[in-house]
Amino acid sequence: MSRPQLFRLLVVLAVLVTSLSYVLTTSPRLGLDLRGGTQITLQTQDSATVVADAGTTDRTMEVLRRRVDALGVSEPTLVRSGETRIIVELPGVQDPREAAETIGRTAQLSFHRVLGAAAGEEPVDGELVLPDESGTELRLAAASLTGEGVGAAAAVLGQQGVGWDVSVDFQGQGRAAWQALTAQAACAPPGDPQRRVAIVLDDEVVSSPQVDPSVACEAGIPGFTTSITGDFTQEEAEDLAGLIEGGALPVPVEIIEQRTVGATLGATAISASALAAVIGVALTGAFMTAVYRLLGGVAVVALVGYGLIAYAALLAVGATLTLPGLAGFVLAIGMAVDANVLVYERAREEYQRRGKGLADATRRGFSGAWTAIIDSNVTTLLAAGLLFVLASGPVRGFGVTLSIGVLASMFSALLLTRVMAESAVGTRWLQRRPGASGIDRLGPVREWLTRRDPDLMRHGRRLLVGAVVAVLVAGSGIAVRGLDLGVEFTGGRLLEYQSDAAATEGADVAVDVRAAVAEAGFPQAVVQAGGDGVVTVRTGVIDNDEAVVVEDAVDQATAGDLEKVRDELIGPSLGSELQRNALVALAVALLAQLVYLAVRFRWTFAASSVLAMVHDVAVVVGAFAWLGRPIDGVFLAALLTVIGYSVNDSVVIFDRVRELWRDAPGGRFRAVVNQAVVQTLPRTINTGIGAGVILLALALLGGDSLTDFALALLIGIVVGSYSSLFVGSPLAVALEGRWPTPPPTRRAPRTVRDPMDSGAVV
Repeated sequence: MSRPQLFRLLVVLAVLVTSLSYVLTTSPRLGLDLRGGTQITLQTQDSATVVADAGTTDRTMEVLRRRVDALGVSEPTLVRSGETRIIVELPGVQDPREAAETIGRTAQLSFHRVLGAAAGEEPVDGELVLPDESGTELRLAAASLTGEGVGAAAAVLGQQGVGWDVSVDFQGQGRAAWQALTAQAACAPPGDPQRRVAIVLDDEVVSSPQVDPSVACEAGIPGFTTSITGDFTQEEAEDLAGLIEGGALPVPVEIIEQRTVGATLGATAISASALAAVIGVALTGAFMTAVYRLLGGVAVVALVGYGLIAYAALLAVGATLTLPGLAGFVLAIGMAVDANVLVYERAREEYQRRGKGLADATRRGFSGAWTAIIDSNVTTLLAAGLLFVLASGPVRGFGVTLSIGVLASMFSALLLTRVMAESAVGTRWLQRRPGASGIDRLGPVREWLTRRDPDLMRHGRRLLVGAVVAVLVAGSGIAVRGLDLGVEFTGGRLLEYQSDAAATEGADVAVDVRAAVAEAGFPQAVVQAGGDGVVTVRTGVIDNDEAVVVEDAVDQATAGDLEKVRDELIGPSLGSELQRNALVALAVALLAQLVYLAVRFRWTFAASSVLAMVHDVAVVVGAFAWLGRPIDGVFLAALLTVIGYSVNDSVVIFDRVRELWRDAPGGRFRAVVNQAVVQTLPRTINTGIGAGVILLALALLGGDSLTDFALALLIGIVVGSYSSLFVGSPLAVALEGRWPTPPPTRRAPRTVRDPMDSGAVV
């Protein structure tokens, strides 16, 4: 074993051992869409005296943290997003009403001296006129004490053991302020309204107790503790105590997004994704073994190692695993398959071209595929990075998971697979039986291409006309059917239920639910029901109480066998923002790919690839328009992945064009492109089949939550594979014909510098 091979082996062993230790000792952090619960996004607002910025938002978050702790939720999470947003995750909370009311209330707590009954008098500066508990209008002095002077608060039994009171402890300057306030009130005679102290919460008098007759004028009550009485129930007392102890928010907050996911949906998604992954990997492994024999089996083992490494990396960085993240994890398996296919197809070419042994061909296969693997994966990382920067919620989790998956797939292909493959081809048994390796033959696709030697690029104009027709058909779908934008982009509320009646009666239940929801006061609601038992109701922006009315109507229409599996509320301002960010993400993705490809190749190649990507985006969006499928955040994740996959294919082809053109600078560019397309076509087909099998398993077995995601990617893989071969390539020929550029500098024949061999020349 050479020194570079020993070095690679040690690196692989170290990574595998480290990954295994993480998997055995660390539990995954599941997103709410997998474990169930409620997520609320709050937007801090400017008040009359305070500007909402990062500092006030952080202080607001600390107050909210105390309120959430008072709710008794297990393992809540609060994080600031940007300067003025706070994301609150409440695992296990299925009814968001209490949580939203508690954490969303501004809770401006203040204590006032009562000046007397209002009697229709207009308040002077600083005074308030508010009704007390009985409805009597009181004139109140300016606040003497605010919530900042309040320490702990707790619900306690009343003095006679009947009813509940709220005990309040004061802190800091609040103690002196309380004593001064009660000292003034004690100067009024017992029974006089001016002997009362009004406790005001959010401009509502929650209690106005009278200072005890035993308290002398100008003496007051020592400011340590007091009790708020008001004939509270235990629940009312506990809620009020939680709000008081939480304190007043520095600035008001507004709920702009709210998501609730049922626990059963998350469990079903995990099991369905796991089953899809197992079946998809098994079928992909069978395909790889059938095509590449022993080295295909090596790739399958490497895929298992990839899964271990990628999963351990997710645990190591503390990433939250979401439903789209699971899909990204499975999808990255397809990317790992692509890298292996690139290497093995290149090894087949080297074996046939040079007529040397398996070890030499395998080594050259890894070295020759190096640049294509790096470039294609970098473009996918660009798309994943955009998801992380521009997206939010579960879609951002997809970006994180896909990024980690791509990096792990590169390690798997360039190190893990290489170590095992080079060890296998170095054995005497395989050297004596090259037919068992899988790289001693061209393969059926390459053999057919070798016999026919087709000139595909001579049909370049026809191919481009076909691409234009495809875009027009897609555009007509958008014009005729329109885009079914999800609530993420339009704002509104999406309520999804599981019903046995809907599973058996389907469309009939949809009619009944639609009528019941309309009768309940929501005639504009969009109701859908499918044979899988899912009933979906989409409305405009409605509050939690109105959502309960809708749920009661659906429950009545489905004979009571109802389970809520999803509840999403998106404010109109946030929906517009997400829609704008989606368009920005697409534009930046295209621009980033254009710049990268222009730097790595030349502008004609970059322009061809980007135009092919525009073709792919248009066709996928148009297909969803014709099919009436929703355009939501998960679809955006799929679309950006399609962009990465499309440019991935283009990179492989143009990398081969650059190599062939460099070796034959005097040849016609069209002939060079045609040769590159023919040589890379087997890789395109095999990669498409390998990734397509996994996505097909996701589409069929991943459940309703992943069906649209997998469907978009399946369409994207077919269209992207076609466009890179028969749209991007003829476009490059056309652009080079119109604006010719000199070929790359010619290099020494067939010399490849392998970065993994410490500068050795192969």
